Amino acid sequence: MDKNKTNYSVARVETYTKTSITKAERHNERKNKSYSNMNVDLTKSTNNVHYKRCETTYNEKLKKLIDNKQVSLRGLRKNAKLFDELIFDINSGYFEKHGGYQFAKEFYERAFHFAEEEMGTANIISAVMHADEINIALTEEYGKPIYHYHLHVVALPVVRKEVKWTKKCKDKSLVGTTKEVINQVSHSNKWKSEQVLDNQGNPVYDKKGNAVLIKSYSLLQDRFFKYMSDSGYKDFIRGVKGTNQEHLNDLQFKIKKDTERLEKITSQVEQKESSYNDYLKYDKQIEDISNLGKQKRFSKKIELEQEDYENLTEYAKKGIVADKEIYELNSRIDNLRNAVDKWKSLYDDLVEKTKDYFHAIKLAPQKVTNFFKSLFDKERQDELERQKLEQEKIQAERKVREEAKEKARLEKQKLKNSPEYKKRRADRDAR
Repeated sequence: MDKNKTNYSVARVETYTKTSITKAERHNERKNKSYSNMNVDLTKSTNNVHYKRCETTYNEKLKKLIDNKQVSLRGLRKNAKLFDELIFDINSGYFEKHGGYQFAKEFYERAFHFAEEEMGTANIISAVMHADEINIALTEEYGKPIYHYHLHVVALPVVRKEVKWTKKCKDKSLVGTTKEVINQVSHSNKWKSEQVLDNQGNPVYDKKGNAVLIKSYSLLQDRFFKYMSDSGYKDFIRGVKGTNQEHLNDLQFKIKKDTERLEKITSQVEQKESSYNDYLKYDKQIEDISNLGKQKRFSKKIELEQEDYENLTEYAKKGIVADKEIYELNSRIDNLRNAVDKWKSLYDDLVEKTKDYFHAIKLAPQKVTNFFKSLFDKERQDELERQKLEQEKIQAERKVREEAKEKARLEKQKLKNSPEYKKRRADRDAR
């Protein structure tokens, strides 16, 4: 059991239209009776935790916000992406190491507060921690049920937008000035990438003159990791940028474990079938059992010797038990075969997407290693530089405050020493 395995924090965003959000809603709020994810255990869904519950449907909540003029869809297409789903996650082993379910509830409550800061409390439709999806691999590894705790937050990507008076306005003096400020739903404006800056704070461009950007979701990952770390949660690192190797290894592990379980259960079925055949080879064969007893005269009833009756009853019981066990094991085999096919498909997709990377590794491993090392070194250097600049900014602001405070003190002292102040003080004392 590798309890020292590195844990990674993950924050990702899925986008939905009015139509497509219903599928996410049924999954998040557990409105389905069955799930394609066979690891969902609906008997444990009462353990799911809502940090914000949607009492209606997601679309009905959106309509209410629009009717109350709290948000606006002005200018958006009918099929525009209106809902963002933020999904926060860390390896299941991280929670088991720190206390399991209770720890996960506290961790994701803090993560929910992070989502409030990112999206605005009023714009969050629903926030629920799932605690009913079993982690099969860790369950087998720990020898007890281990659940995959993660948080789903559905929110509207709202930005403040100034609406200007146009040339159609009768009062030409108002043209170009602010007519009103609205809360505009806009996924593209909410999630804007930022341009990379060098160590001197200058924007970075590639060889073609295009701005080098940091993806908005990567920035979200950074902010989530920093927020949770600053909140006192340790023993995990930010999800690795720009690599699928961790996911490939994880898929390979899942395929291996599911294949091993499939082989194990298949072996168990064969053993049960063998045992079942042994049951039928006891003192009497099936044809002998069929001929047991004799019919009573003038009756349809069959008489059995006590010993024959007891043997027949024993065979029947063993046969029923064996049939049930074989049926259950065959069902598990079907489920595991489906799981293996699923993971193999995902694995194949990831291999296809990363084939150029691995081909480059094969052709020039040292060059690729050096290239990524230089990227990561630069990233660390940029982060250190950013922290340094942030610290210098804090110190500069502190110095300005102290200087302003000292200036105010000197001004006050100067005022007290002025003849006018002394005269007013003397007059007041005389009265």
